[in-house]
Amino acid sequence: MAKVDFSEGLRREYETCFNTCVVSAQNAGTVEAIVAKILESRPRYTAVEALQNVPWFVVAVIHAMEASLSFRQHLHNGDPLTRRTTHVPAGRPSMGGPPFTWEESAADALGMRRLDGRTDWSLGGTLYQVEGYNGWGYRLHHQHVLSPYLWSLSQHYTSGKYVADGRWSDTARSKQCGAAVLLRRLAERGEIEFPDQPAPVEDARPLSVRYSGKRPEDPTLAQRAEDLQRWLNTHPGVFVKVDGAPGERTSTAYRRVTGHYLPGDPRGA
Repeated sequence: MAKVDFSEGLRREYETCFNTCVVSAQNAGTVEAIVAKILESRPRYTAVEALQNVPWFVVAVIHAMEASLSFRQHLHNGDPLTRRTTHVPAGRPSMGGPPFTWEESAADALGMRRLDGRTDWSLGGTLYQVEGYNGWGYRLHHQHVLSPYLWSLSQHYTSGKYVADGRWSDTARSKQCGAAVLLRRLAERGEIEFPDQPAPVEDARPLSVRYSGKRPEDPTLAQRAEDLQRWLNTHPGVFVKVDGAPGERTSTAYRRVTGHYLPGDPRGA
């Protein structure tokens, strides 16, 4: 199977796409519902992390992509746990016998790909491994399309997908939420961090808006809040949803960058 090398250029592409990733308002509810379901099942993902030393959130987003978060299906490819896998990769797990527990099957799926604590789980490294889990067909043969396995439901993906094994369509569109989009939302909520994304340094001339729990009715103030959120997202390790509502998450990120909460935040009183 052809493989793409993990170059510094590819790392920068992943980081740039992740840092600028925005979900449209019409897809926000879908993303939020999936993230909520992931967080409900976090103990099961951390159990696999303990077995295989793969970050729980990586296990979770692969589970979303391969099995729609069903614990009755193999992490390898979504085949039922009642028998060994029949689709690629077939015959897994090779040890033991069905029915398999979800955890043992998940550990096998990650182990066969040699994913463990020695893997590069930086931001770029994580996205490289997740894209590779699905395969490199988009990057090798359709470079005009960023893989929907990562970016579907964000502005980085519009259309183009494999509709069957080896069968490509430029007009078909993935409706499944991409793994990188889920990771981005988890980061925006403060649920995950990446080891190479350090706390940002203070900026001499930061943007600022007044703390508010909702989007301002004044369009000028709302635009200013969005500008602030985009500015915050340019700092390493800061992931804020660009929604024009300068609330708790935005103020917390602002404090990471400047050392101060937004004006009006009761935590800064």
